[in-house]
Amino acid sequence: MNFIRVNRPQLSRRHFIKLSGLSSMSILLGGCGTPIFEDVVGKLSEPLNQKLEAFILNPQKPVPEFSASEIEPEALLINSFRNTPIIDPAKYRLIIDGEVNNPVSLSLAEIQSLPLTSMIIRHVCVEGWAAIVQWGGVRLREIVALAQPKANIRYAYFKSADGYYSSWDIASSLHPQTLLVYQKNGEPLPVENGAPLRLASPVKLGYKQSKWVTQITLVSQLSLFRGYWEDQGYEWFAGL
Repeated sequence: MNFIRVNRPQLSRRHFIKLSGLSSMSILLGGCGTPIFEDVVGKLSEPLNQKLEAFILNPQKPVPEFSASEIEPEALLINSFRNTPIIDPAKYRLIIDGEVNNPVSLSLAEIQSLPLTSMIIRHVCVEGWAAIVQWGGVRLREIVALAQPKANIRYAYFKSADGYYSSWDIASSLHPQTLLVYQKNGEPLPVENGAPLRLASPVKLGYKQSKWVTQITLVSQLSLFRGYWEDQGYEWFAGL
């Protein structure tokens, strides 16, 4: 994936929203409202959505990380919309499909054989709490590259073993600090935190960071179903 970087004035996402007079990004990014509203307004606003996404997030700009002394081991709360799924790590497979030239199915051992990336970032929950966590895993862009996505890919859908689902813009998905992780604070990722594999990234709110990920589907267009919470009115982009 090639991205063109342009010079632009520094303007925070929150400040941009305030200046624009919008109370949320839901209309512009097509993440809320009734299906009919989304179908009509979402299609009309799609070119604007793409420009806003590019403006808000520089896909290659790293987010400052924290030191090991700042890790908050007990601060990461456990949130699930259903019960914790039972997954046998030995039988686990991660499917990467959609508009790709080489759909793949990876075992946990194959994923863990890829280069390990570790980062210490703040996990921010929409409920108002946050936790500084050290995550270890594989850059999502390395997993995506294995499937050889087609040139028109703009979104990624994430499906979880408990039925949870969410979708991301491709720029956030390919951000160098967006990981599929199997470690937390230097130890194997606990099941309640999403083992064997979950998303972790400093560029998205917590409800976008799916746990128990089993499938990644790369697409050029979003469907009306964009995420479990997003379909109930939560903001779709949910960037930080």
